[in-house]
Amino acid sequence: MRAVNDRIEVALPGERSYPILLGNGLLGTPGLLDPYTRNQALVVTNAVVSGLYLEAVRRSLVSVDQVDIAEIGDGETFKTLDTYAAVLDALVDKRHNRTTTVIALGGGVVGDVAGFVAATYQRGVGLVQIPTTLLALVDSSVGGKTAVNHPAGKNLIGAFYQPRAVVADVGMLETLPEREFRAGLAEVVKYGVIADQAFFQWLESHIDDVLTRDPACLVHAVRRSCEIKAEVVADDEREQGRRVILNFGHTFGHAIEAVTGYERFLHGEAVAAGMIMAMDLSVRLGRSDDRDRRRVRRLIERCGLLTEALEVDEDALLDAMGMDKKVMDGRLRLIVCDGIGSVSVTSDVPEQTLKGAISHSR
Repeated sequence: MRAVNDRIEVALPGERSYPILLGNGLLGTPGLLDPYTRNQALVVTNAVVSGLYLEAVRRSLVSVDQVDIAEIGDGETFKTLDTYAAVLDALVDKRHNRTTTVIALGGGVVGDVAGFVAATYQRGVGLVQIPTTLLALVDSSVGGKTAVNHPAGKNLIGAFYQPRAVVADVGMLETLPEREFRAGLAEVVKYGVIADQAFFQWLESHIDDVLTRDPACLVHAVRRSCEIKAEVVADDEREQGRRVILNFGHTFGHAIEAVTGYERFLHGEAVAAGMIMAMDLSVRLGRSDDRDRRRVRRLIERCGLLTEALEVDEDALLDAMGMDKKVMDGRLRLIVCDGIGSVSVTSDVPEQTLKGAISHSR
């Protein structure tokens, strides 16, 4: 196994800072997880991922005496209070105490459920994130957002709870299905749009190599994405200000997921469609020019992400957007692009302008 190629620090106050261990072929390194665990651990995963990587996790836990497993269903429809309760039951049944560590081995759903469990079991226990999808690698595993869904909206029940470490092993992406891989690229593209024009340009030049899963290109794409997220999270851990920019395209995207019952689109596909809508809205508001809108749409198309017509009722979509967590004091906050590499927040958008961005982006 290879050593850690890089270490990105998520700098938080006190003793809550933690590393993102980045490399290719990290998982399975003897003792890799020992600095972040104690004598008990519960691995939360699903059946597919368990068959691929559970033994590698065990090899990484040399000093842990008790390792138990909790398998949950695969997919957004399992990101529920029922699933959360089932994982809590597993901890109780196996008599885990306050020194246990919950290890999230899987994609965003596993990471969110496991994180919420860790945040609330015995008022908080250790958490390690081992993301196995590209989307989780660059987004949901970093930053401490944990949640489950409610029928009325995505991620409405949760907590901010930081892990002790994130293992970002791009080698695990070799087994990721193509649709899942492409969906994760939506979040990678997002980082270029919101914070780094040079990174966006790099993606335009190297997206074909990324799509073939070239290891060096993958490491760079994941590293830069994680660096941007780590910097934003360190600046605004609980989304009181700047961190909201990470939701570019997500207000639209979460609404698309909600009105389609979390079954039709992967999260990244919905976010890709949401970014196209957000770029159209940015042009309509005079914040961005049409060339930027076309560049973002073109890169999303090259990623093979959803850009065709969405058969979603505009009024239903607007209603779902009203339940988004970014609604404050009855006003919907939207992140708009001020030119590739920069975004800002607005809450002054007429309904007809929103409808126009939705309908024109289909």
